[in-house]
Amino acid sequence: MQMLLQRLVPPSSKGRRILKVLDNIKITVMCGLMTVLVMRGTIGTGTFGTSPAEETESADHRHHIRILNQLEDEENLTTPWDGLGPVVSDWDAQRRQYWKLNQNANVSGAPAGTVSELLELQPQKLQLVTAARSGRTQGADCVTPVADHYLLKFFKNKIDYCRLHNIEFFYNTADLDRHLTGFWTKLPLLRNMMLAHPEVEWLWWMDTDAVITDMLFELPLEKYENYSLVVQGFPEAVYRNKSWTGLNTGSFLIRNCQWSLDLLDAWAPMGPKGSTRKKAGEMLTQSLVGRPASLEADDQSALVYLLITQTAKWADRVYLESTYFLHGYWVELVEKYEKMMESFHPGLGDERWPLVTHFTGCQPCPQFSDFPVERCLKQMERAFNFANNQILHIYGYQHKSLEKGDVKPKSDTTATTT
Repeated sequence: MQMLLQRLVPPSSKGRRILKVLDNIKITVMCGLMTVLVMRGTIGTGTFGTSPAEETESADHRHHIRILNQLEDEENLTTPWDGLGPVVSDWDAQRRQYWKLNQNANVSGAPAGTVSELLELQPQKLQLVTAARSGRTQGADCVTPVADHYLLKFFKNKIDYCRLHNIEFFYNTADLDRHLTGFWTKLPLLRNMMLAHPEVEWLWWMDTDAVITDMLFELPLEKYENYSLVVQGFPEAVYRNKSWTGLNTGSFLIRNCQWSLDLLDAWAPMGPKGSTRKKAGEMLTQSLVGRPASLEADDQSALVYLLITQTAKWADRVYLESTYFLHGYWVELVEKYEKMMESFHPGLGDERWPLVTHFTGCQPCPQFSDFPVERCLKQMERAFNFANNQILHIYGYQHKSLEKGDVKPKSDTTATTT
């Protein structure tokens, strides 16, 4: 540029003055641009035109946010996980004392410390427990209005079942342990529920993305008198094949007793997020058949690992249920609902009319879902309507089809399937 100007401007004293003026203008413009850039970097964008008070308040707010985020990150990295809580070693005795004080029951007919004694003290009270998906556990980008809509429907579904069967219901929305996130949130929640409710004999954990699709089926609790954990699974798949999918922890029953507290204490140490969960995931992949190498430790694999490595300690109190669908995989069920409605009736709980349809692998946003989101949402709608029909029938109505929420009088038998 300088050489071009020298060619255009005549080589006289007047020409040299013109070049000098142009040089000064260039320097002034460059200095002005640098000043603006420095000011933007110092006071931030978007503060021009604001009052000094507004500018100070905005800067203070941003500073506080940065400090809070920094403290949270530092705490997550440096604060070690110290277990699920204080050690409890006499919970069965505490529960017996609670029932004696509150029921005035005669317990002379059963040996102290046995399940039979507790059953004499009180009926087998059941409580269904689930937890909302939060931004902390699922990622803030994964919380959408559509996802909330279906989680609300599934919430209604669980309330309907509990109302029909006189079961207590607890829906948790709080993060009780910031180290145990994702799959692992159920463990601290179940422990706290046990200690807070000594009057409850069984807790029924169910993932938020599971639907109760047989509203008439009664859990056969009397079948499990000698057991403290009931999980959908197959003994051969767990103990012989060592399959990480030999059981499923999306829906299970756990007794409120000392054995269960001990199990949770042994189960949880693989769950703290960070290096612990990553290293535990590597160990689980090496120990279990078919488990993907990319997965961090999950609660289901950890339970299988405990059962195959500490069989003598845990297995005799674990019932692997397969006579009904305490957990039913949605891919194998949702397209069969119409045939079930034609041939069978609710109350069976098995493959003819599954108790639970669990949307394992479905997430409300594509980056976390194993299946197309559109497919998941469509089948969730079908599962909800399949279950909700059983409620509407009480009032003389049913859904026009399983695809939509529209209803019609039950006496109208047209357009019952799609």
